[in-house]
Amino acid sequence: MTGSPLPRAVTFRDLHRPGDPLLLPNAWDYGSAALLAAHGFPAIGTTSLGVAAVYGRPDAAGATRAETIELAAAMRDLGVLVTVDIEGGFSDDPAEVSDLVAALAALDVAGVNLEDGRPDGTLRPIGLQQRIIAAALGHGVFVNARTDTCWLRTGDTLERVRAYGHADGVFVPGLTGLREIEAVVASTPLPLNVLHQPDGPAMDRLAAVGVARVSTGSLPYRAALRGALAAVLAVRGEGAPVPLPTYGQIADLLPKA
Repeated sequence: MTGSPLPRAVTFRDLHRPGDPLLLPNAWDYGSAALLAAHGFPAIGTTSLGVAAVYGRPDAAGATRAETIELAAAMRDLGVLVTVDIEGGFSDDPAEVSDLVAALAALDVAGVNLEDGRPDGTLRPIGLQQRIIAAALGHGVFVNARTDTCWLRTGDTLERVRAYGHADGVFVPGLTGLREIEAVVASTPLPLNVLHQPDGPAMDRLAAVGVARVSTGSLPYRAALRGALAAVLAVRGEGAPVPLPTYGQIADLLPKA
């Protein structure tokens, strides 16, 4: 956080403790955020997939800027720290990303999550992403720089993590091997955020290799959809277990970019 960090962002940053990671649940609407807040989570993130699905928009395509701001505004009164998934900043123009983060800071947002993956499966050029991260800084919020090298299976994770060293934190979704996670922790002074995977390492093992934050991503939203479908099928007399839908299955149901 360059400039003068806002008090809520400082509090949020202090929750990122390597070896004692913050569990960050991700909400997709006011109701899910309110439920999580009522159960004592000190900080809540948003999930771009869930927000896109609620509004019938494609995910990770820069199509939900207004809806993301609307959800951040609605969550303002919940009494918890809020960090917002802004995909790639909804623009390739650093000035526009700066304006977006300033607007979110005015809504008492504590942090943003800013990714380098593009809808076509490529990564933004490193230099451009560095400028976009720099543009997001300076508004007093915690900027979590996400790299999609593992998610998209392209690029060099350690190169990207080091390149984003001017951010406040770094996020590598899809990184699940403990040795690889430990290598990323060792490569940067920034707190490392990983994405929880139901079949991946448990919190205690992630803590042991120095992870500072564990996000749930779209998992709660997808679990909610599974629960809703199971409930309706049971009314119809179909009691077979409903598998957890994958990210790809939900994304395929949404309108295309």
